Amino acid sequence: MNQLISCCGINCENCEARIATLRNDDIMRKEVAAKWSEMFQSPEITPESINCTGCRMEGGKFTHCESTCEIRKCVRSKGFATCADCTELEVCTIVGPILAGVPDARENLRSLMN
Repeated sequence: MNQLISCCGINCENCEARIATLRNDDIMRKEVAAKWSEMFQSPEITPESINCTGCRMEGGKFTHCESTCEIRKCVRSKGFATCADCTELEVCTIVGPILAGVPDARENLRSLMN
């Protein structure tokens, strides 16, 4: 199973926060924080919060992923690896917006199904 596929199906391999973390690039962290703060209308996104190795990888997590992501909380509470393990995937209102907005996420989850 690809550990870089997040709980919701997004591929963490290409995530700007993960790339900045792996490179230990503080300039990139500042750029990502500014971009995401504007995009998500969230001034709480700071360069210090841009520290993530991937949703399901050992190591640091982006603040949202670690503490407020309802999808990750749900997956972990059920003892699943990802939403692909859940029989409610296609009707779930928690992950539904991600699947609608990021078509690759659904395909990534399907690739994890047995």
